[in-house]
Amino acid sequence: MLKILLVDDHAIVRVGLKQMLADAFAQLEVTEVGTGQEALAKAQEASWDLVVLDINLPDTNGLDVLKKLKTLSTGLPVVVLSFHPEEQYAVRALKSGASAYVTKDTAPQELATAIKTVLAGRQYVTPTLAERLEAMPLHAAGKPLHTLLSDRELQVLSMIGGGKSVTEIAVALDLSVKTVSTYRMRLLSKLQLKTTSALIRYALTHHL
Repeated sequence: MLKILLVDDHAIVRVGLKQMLADAFAQLEVTEVGTGQEALAKAQEASWDLVVLDINLPDTNGLDVLKKLKTLSTGLPVVVLSFHPEEQYAVRALKSGASAYVTKDTAPQELATAIKTVLAGRQYVTPTLAERLEAMPLHAAGKPLHTLLSDRELQVLSMIGGGKSVTEIAVALDLSVKTVSTYRMRLLSKLQLKTTSALIRYALTHHL
């Protein structure tokens, strides 16, 4: 029996993913959760063959959950699933311990293949991502400035781009307003910008 922990905050998405998995695997048991905290609790309660993890969760960032899952169980395979295109989060996810990165728009074609590859003990990387990974050292000097941000800085930038205020971000990430303001100042410095409006434009322009 293949035991999969499915982590996604949208119930309708979980229904679709479960059906995809049921079509691909005969002996299957899927447990659903909608938050990062629930995922970490389930990871400690039972053993799993694989975790399918969304990056965008209501209580925390999926990359943070990924790192904690790998701390709890180094050998636990995690397939990251996200609506973000590969160029935004795939490299970060793989560096954080993910065994595969699948975008939601390609999930119907790729998710089952990615899971089978990972369960066979291999990392699943799409051809386009493989090319990007291969080319990265050659183009390091010309990378967009946001690729140099930490995971948390990128998360805050994404939320600013989504129109959230400093207070809203602080509540969502369980941080103080002062800490979020510090992240905002760091972003302005690292991205060489001067205003919050400029941060929003940057996030939108780079599809963050």
